[in-house]
Amino acid sequence: MEVKGRFDHFNFNVLDLDRSIRFYEEALGLKEVRRMEASDGSFILVYMGEEKTGFLLELTWLRDRKEPYDLGEGEFHLCMRVPGDYDAVRAYHKQMDCVCYENTDMGLYFISDPDGYWIEILPEQK
Repeated sequence: MEVKGRFDHFNFNVLDLDRSIRFYEEALGLKEVRRMEASDGSFILVYMGEEKTGFLLELTWLRDRKEPYDLGEGEFHLCMRVPGDYDAVRAYHKQMDCVCYENTDMGLYFISDPDGYWIEILPEQK
C-alpha cells in the first residue's frame, strides 16, 4: 500500500483563546476558518488559516487548564513565508514586540506567540 498523506493542520494549545486569535490575526494575517466547541464547555478548537495553502493552525483552549504549557526545549516551530517587503514586516513584528530571535546571516527571524510558541518568518520564495 502506498499512502499519500497531505498536511492539514498543526495544533498549539493556548491559555487565552481571544488573545491568541488576535495575535495570529495581527502578526500573520490568519483568520478564523472554523470553530468547534464541546457541548459541556470543556474545550474550544479554533482553526486559523490563510488563503493560499489551506494549511490550518488549530488553537486548542481547555477550560480547566490554568498553568502555562511545557514547551520542552522549544526545538519545534512553525514557519511562515510572508509576501511583500520583508524588512517592513520584520519592523512591524519588532513594533509588536514579538521578535524573539534573529539570524541576519541566514536571512530569517522568529516571533513568539502569547504562549511562547516560536514561528519562523521567511520572505516569500520567488
